[in-house]
Amino acid sequence: MTAYTIPAQRNWFGLILLGLAVGVSSGLFGIGGGIIVLPALVYLFGYYTRIAAGTSLLAVVLPAIVGVISYAIEGNLDLLMAVLLATGSIVGAPIGSWLLTVLPQRAVRWGFIVFMLLVIASLFVVIPSRDAVVEMDWLLGAGLVALGLFTGVMSGLLGIGGGVIIVPLLVVLFGASDLVAKGTSLLVVIATGMSGTVANVRRKNVDPPAALVIGGAAALATPVGVWTAHALSPEIANIVFAVFLALVIIRMLVDVLSRRTQ
Repeated sequence: MTAYTIPAQRNWFGLILLGLAVGVSSGLFGIGGGIIVLPALVYLFGYYTRIAAGTSLLAVVLPAIVGVISYAIEGNLDLLMAVLLATGSIVGAPIGSWLLTVLPQRAVRWGFIVFMLLVIASLFVVIPSRDAVVEMDWLLGAGLVALGLFTGVMSGLLGIGGGVIIVPLLVVLFGASDLVAKGTSLLVVIATGMSGTVANVRRKNVDPPAALVIGGAAALATPVGVWTAHALSPEIANIVFAVFLALVIIRMLVDVLSRRTQ
């Protein structure tokens, strides 16, 4: 890595604040936080996109681990669901990376924006039950693998974390509790984050000191987000998550309309 790919002087205080914000969001929404870290590193801290993406992927592992433990302690984790989702995601990610070279990026982003708007609308129709138990069978298992596949493809295409897809669809399509969906999503984040980081380190597409500072600060704040998720009623949690997804859409609209490339 050179001064052309990472800032000559890292803003450590800013990275700590970013990590704290990511930790609360990770625990509250069951996401890795890459959707926050990546644009912040590029637009606020001056990172080249390739380095920002690799740094983001490593940074989200620590808060995801803390989040999984926090949700598991309360019994809000489905290991089999996570394995099936991760299996599909691992297959889908390289497919998404290949499609990135053949599909027009603007069209893909517009399609994803429409998809997320539909997800937001569904969150106001389907209110999750905290007592819901998902009875696993072959059909449901195949559906989870398909969801993981779709998540992996979109991650490869758009560079987004899977939580913004996995959490709402586990609730809306599979009838899972919102808390179980968040805990399970974070376990998938750990698997994808660690596997992706290996490749990024080999290609020197990561800034380890910055990733550890962000991840360490995020890990400290994640339990606050998990506590907040448990404290909110399912109805309010849906509304808060819908607002977060709306912010994700706004961020993508800025990218699409500005046509900014890195």
